[in-house]
Amino acid sequence: MRELVLTQPGRVLVGPSERESESCRSHGEFEERLAECGPLAFRVAYGVLRNAADAEDVAQEALLKAYRNFGRLREPARFRGWLVRIAFRMALDRWRSVKRREKREAPGEQPEPRTAGPSVEDLATSSEFQARLERAMEELPEKFRLVVLLAGIQGYTLAEVSGMLGIPMGTVKSRLFLARKKLAEKLR
Repeated sequence: MRELVLTQPGRVLVGPSERESESCRSHGEFEERLAECGPLAFRVAYGVLRNAADAEDVAQEALLKAYRNFGRLREPARFRGWLVRIAFRMALDRWRSVKRREKREAPGEQPEPRTAGPSVEDLATSSEFQARLERAMEELPEKFRLVVLLAGIQGYTLAEVSGMLGIPMGTVKSRLFLARKKLAEKLR
């Protein structure tokens, strides 16, 4: 993911007033949090979109939105979870937009011919399962999907997921259990 550059064009600080020094402090604090959580926005977006270019765009938009609204964040310790929610919701919006566009354009177009892959049997089983898993993930409610994405797919611990989302550990455990149960039912 390319580095997000946060600048304010045309702004020069000669002698910082109280407001400007507060802005500089919050800008510095945001940069610190961005350094530790920036790649997370990309991983969350990629988990939803499964396309690196789209995920990078969404991650950049999420980071920009977080920067613009950083002053409104009441508890800076919850920045990580806040950023995850922003990136996840923006990725879902992008995904829905792409699906709507595909539906509008699909009737008039012919599918492109498929090329042969390395092994027909391997591709059939893996791509068929992957497609079924993606459909099952799409059908999960957002609160379950986010927990599965972070804990199951991205590999975060339950404590980390609890901290990122700002919910109790027991809630994370129950959501993960229910999400896995629903996924297993849908994949049978």
